[in-house]
Amino acid sequence: MNKSTLLKTIGPGILFAGAAIGGSHLIQSTRAGADYGFQLIWLVLIINFIKYPFFEYGIRYTTATGKTLIEGYKELGKWAVVTFFIFNLLTATVNVAAVTIVTAGLTGHLFGLKLNAFQISIILSVIAISLLFIGKYPLLDKSVKIMITVLAISTTIAMILAMSSASSAEKSADAAELWTGGGIAFLIALMGWMPAPIESSVWPSLWALKRRDQTKYIPNLKEALIDFKIGYIGTAILAVFFVMLGAYIMFGSGEKFSSDGVTFSGQLVSLYTKTLGSWSFWLISITAFMTMLSTVLTVVDAYPRTLEVSMKEIFPSSKVLGEKLYWGWVLLNVLAALLIIGVFTKTMRQLIDFATVLSFLAAPVFAFINYKTVTSGNIEEKFRPSGWMRILSWFGFSFLVIFSLIYIYSLYFI
Repeated sequence: MNKSTLLKTIGPGILFAGAAIGGSHLIQSTRAGADYGFQLIWLVLIINFIKYPFFEYGIRYTTATGKTLIEGYKELGKWAVVTFFIFNLLTATVNVAAVTIVTAGLTGHLFGLKLNAFQISIILSVIAISLLFIGKYPLLDKSVKIMITVLAISTTIAMILAMSSASSAEKSADAAELWTGGGIAFLIALMGWMPAPIESSVWPSLWALKRRDQTKYIPNLKEALIDFKIGYIGTAILAVFFVMLGAYIMFGSGEKFSSDGVTFSGQLVSLYTKTLGSWSFWLISITAFMTMLSTVLTVVDAYPRTLEVSMKEIFPSSKVLGEKLYWGWVLLNVLAALLIIGVFTKTMRQLIDFATVLSFLAAPVFAFINYKTVTSGNIEEKFRPSGWMRILSWFGFSFLVIFSLIYIYSLYFI
């Protein structure tokens, strides 16, 4: 692989990173460090490791067949596509609403805007739709690459500075109880969206085909996996950095942390600035803002794209609508998300919890579907996963099933 082909290939993996490095990192990972110190770094690393095969299979299938992973679901049976479609209908709007309102709250807090979260959410939604409408995939690709670069640099600097400040500060605190009902619920939320829900493994598959259209270059499996690994490993490293940020800056501070994402993010910015000085405000602010903005831009594109392709597989007659179906889902999804933000604000915490838990409980289902898709006879042997990847897949599947059962048990007996 030379530099030219590498540059033509890189894109879908970075977009995946942009989507993944959102609430799971800024809120869940940082919260893990704030409440439990460094205890949960091992869990963050393990969950990224065992989920890897199921996310990689999307890119693997598309590289092998030139089709989307959703089309691979169809080859398993219509039930797989219908299951995926219904699940996305239940979670897409809630997830878009969740990342949008957190980003809106951060934007207002960080930049001192005299607008409420709903008004800022409208502005962010208009920006996202305009970017997709004017520049389509190529502009999304370029924008997110810039954001992820800035985010990676600012997060690394923020973590190093937090580490250096911690060496001169004495802190003593007891970590929160982990094996309680609340602790297990937090673990489920952390694992459910770390680095992202497994159903989002479809997204790089869809973006890979758009990248081909953009560059007119078809990467081989090695090239496609390099792109994906850059994005995936990057998300795992940054997740650990956010845990460390929470541990160094927030753990042992004596402050009670809010369960609300916007308020919690504000507490992180406030404590970071208090610890390192007012000069550090913009460093941590840019880190937090870029984390969430990149997620908003990618999910506003990704969910409608998955719903569009799924619908075309379930209802072939809808293919005549072409791109109109995609734009229909974009508008419907964004408007529904704004409706949730504007009307159902008081119940948003419950809606987000519902989507998070549903994502985790559904993870074994989509993990199994992804595994069956890439090990079936529909792709050539050379593109199928190796023996160790299959072993890791079954280990990961077992892990997800066991923790799902633990969560269900905790609802009734803990």
